[in-house]
Amino acid sequence: MVPGDASNLLTQMRRGALPYCVLALLRDGERYGVEIVRLLAEVDGLVTSEGTIYPLLSRLRRQGLVETTWRESASGPPRRYYRLTADGGRALGVFATEWARFRDAVEGFVGTETES
Repeated sequence: MVPGDASNLLTQMRRGALPYCVLALLRDGERYGVEIVRLLAEVDGLVTSEGTIYPLLSRLRRQGLVETTWRESASGPPRRYYRLTADGGRALGVFATEWARFRDAVEGFVGTETES
């Protein structure tokens, strides 16, 4: 570990959490790819691009966590919409439980200030 290597640390944390952030965005309904990219890019620390999200969406589809449908768009070519499957919902639920447990454990160590 290199002191001050925050960008690498953030990249690693983002890589692990990003699939579940995508699943969470689909929890309340279907969305198309560009919309997912835009919503993620609006959150500080989750800066991402289409080049990251589309391969991730393909992987989630192959894993059976999302399913897709094509729909015509009034403003251009047809769009692929993504929606959460039952397996995707279960995976998100497991992640949410484990994330809370992990976050609380880490916070117990690094979230407290020590006196020098």
